[in-house]
Amino acid sequence: MESFSFDEFARRRRGGPPSDAWRRYVPIIPWVLAGLFALFLISDFSYTVEPHEQAVVLRFGAYQATTAPGLHFKLPIVDRVMKVSIEEHGLSLPYGPPLQAAQGWPGIGSSTTIARTAANPDDDETLMLTGDLNTASVEWTVQWRVSEPSSYLFRFPGEGDDRAARELLTYVARTVMNRLVGDYSFDEMIGPKRGDIAQQAREDTQRMLDAYDCGVTVTALQMQQVIPPDRVKPSFDKVNASVQQKQKLENEAEATRNKLIPAARANRDKLIRDAEGYASRTRAEASGEIEALLARYHAYQSAPEVTRQRLYLEAMQSLFETVKDKTIIDADLSGVLPLLNLAPTTNTTSNPTAVGEDAK
Repeated sequence: MESFSFDEFARRRRGGPPSDAWRRYVPIIPWVLAGLFALFLISDFSYTVEPHEQAVVLRFGAYQATTAPGLHFKLPIVDRVMKVSIEEHGLSLPYGPPLQAAQGWPGIGSSTTIARTAANPDDDETLMLTGDLNTASVEWTVQWRVSEPSSYLFRFPGEGDDRAARELLTYVARTVMNRLVGDYSFDEMIGPKRGDIAQQAREDTQRMLDAYDCGVTVTALQMQQVIPPDRVKPSFDKVNASVQQKQKLENEAEATRNKLIPAARANRDKLIRDAEGYASRTRAEASGEIEALLARYHAYQSAPEVTRQRLYLEAMQSLFETVKDKTIIDADLSGVLPLLNLAPTTNTTSNPTAVGEDAK
């Protein structure tokens, strides 16, 4: 009869293999564990950064490097890789919910289709006090991205969660905008200073974020709308209509002015040219008369008697041309006809001798 121990008897009743069978696998177990550990090390030896990301490498918890998109290598177990999205994000303020595209945030270089993800809360959140003690409903958008991943991760712990960054940016942007709105009047905000306010708000927001050293850069800030509150909008519309009417009248007056001034200037130039022409003509005539008088004077110096006689004859000729009825009397004539009547006469019975004696 075969003899066996109680343990062997229990093992045979369970139908198991011989008790020393598992011992054949004991030497293999360390090799299997070593292989699994080697596979873990190999898988932890490299990492890939997506095009819209940057990676921060920590070695024993301390900052080591920031890597660009692509395939990189690291020390297994020792190094820890934390990835940060560097794509552009947006905020609709003063409400605060993030702006995002319909299919998630687009990558770098793609166009951003922005839509508010939550319904507008109470419009009183948009009310701000302007510099002229009026209230205005102000809404604006902020575009931002992570520019320094290491500073961003150390300031906002938590990989892949930007809630803390959005909250900080919301508080900073609202603080800056409330201060700037209080420095300008309502008319300036809706008019010529609107672009300046947006530019100043972006610069001041960036300055405060740099003071926090959070690695966030504001890429754009745009004023969406600056409107009066609903309760005063009818009165504002009337004022705006009056301003537009005033602007229209000013434009019409300016157009009339622009039309009349060139015509007046043209008329002025014409009068000036006419006066200059008259002055030139008068000077030329005066110069001609002076030259004629000088010529006569030189002729008189050469032959005084002849010149005197010629001037006398020319003067008499000019005088006779202006007289209609002419009668020539010669006192030195010793005849029966001391005068010559050159005018036509109709009295043929008159006595010329008697006339001459009367005239004499």
